[in-house]
Amino acid sequence: MTAVGTPVAGAQWRGPDGSGLRADTAYTLTDEVRRWPVVEGIPWLRPGRDGLREAAVAALDAGDPRGAAVLLLADADDWWDGDPPPPHRLRAAWAAETLTEAVDLLGLGRVGAYFRHRWSDPSWLAALALTAAHPPAGREVVDLACGAGHLLRHLALHGHTDLTGVDVVFAKLWLARRFVLPAGAPVALACADLTAGWPLPPSPAPRHVACHDALYFLADKAAFVAAAAAAAGPRGAVLLGHLHNAAHPAGRAGLPLSAHEWTALLPGAQAYAEEELTAATAEGRLPVPATGAALAATEALGLACDRAAAPADPALLLPAAGVPVRRNPLYADGDRTWPDERWAAEYGRRASAYLPPRWPDPPGPDAVRRRLLLDLPERW
Repeated sequence: MTAVGTPVAGAQWRGPDGSGLRADTAYTLTDEVRRWPVVEGIPWLRPGRDGLREAAVAALDAGDPRGAAVLLLADADDWWDGDPPPPHRLRAAWAAETLTEAVDLLGLGRVGAYFRHRWSDPSWLAALALTAAHPPAGREVVDLACGAGHLLRHLALHGHTDLTGVDVVFAKLWLARRFVLPAGAPVALACADLTAGWPLPPSPAPRHVACHDALYFLADKAAFVAAAAAAAGPRGAVLLGHLHNAAHPAGRAGLPLSAHEWTALLPGAQAYAEEELTAATAEGRLPVPATGAALAATEALGLACDRAAAPADPALLLPAAGVPVRRNPLYADGDRTWPDERWAAEYGRRASAYLPPRWPDPPGPDAVRRRLLLDLPERW
């Protein structure tokens, strides 16, 4: 685990206005005008919250990294409609032993259920299929709106070593660092608002830039996709997953677009129906792109534009070789039980295609690809 208050070694970041940052102490960065807190190796670079920034820096200066963390753990994105937990619960979360305990103490509600059961929901299987069909192939990976780091963990366990995650919510990144990412994994994390200014400097090397299950929340999608393409470079790749289709009854959450509008944002991309992506992973095969009516009818889209045309990597459909697998917690008592009604409404129908109502005994040779057995983090 990265030491509390220590910047990630070798990481270079930019402030919200594009200015370069340097470490002025072991726990803060500066642009020569403002100072930015770094907790658990995670720079907090959100603009428009000067009071919070200054309070967190003051706590770090006073030798109270836990106090700084409590302040940042209470910060949420603009879509969150819940109240922040009281400070005593946030301090207790800092000492949590498991991801399950931490998300409860942090009051993450539906987002906590999403993180805990991400490893078997249909959109995760779709993300795996899209990534396997268009893999990093040795390029730096940048996971935008990375949440609790599920994709970064998966790629790290598969041997990818140049990994960066960016999210607007510090608590999600802290969960990634504390519970999800493999110990010692070479993953740089930054808390930043990608609608205000990207924390990544330009790179002469190509990047594999991904954004899954988040883009439909943003108002200016065209600007975001253009910035992602610029960050990827002329030999890079851009993958956009779980793009809600406004024409589908189940795809109207957030600020969705029609299939045609999504594909217009990333010219030259291969487009996939989410149902096909999910089925491909559950069946252990690469996905087939969709066009026309099939694409227009999907619940959500996946788009991939790889200018280097890297060959597919089917190994990314499955957990990395040698990683232990455990029974899916949805079968704790033998019967399949969804985490809550909201999860069931959003994912249950499609998850039922590969997760049977009862635990099969024996689970069978397809148990891993059907997500009956999962490569959960050790402290799930």
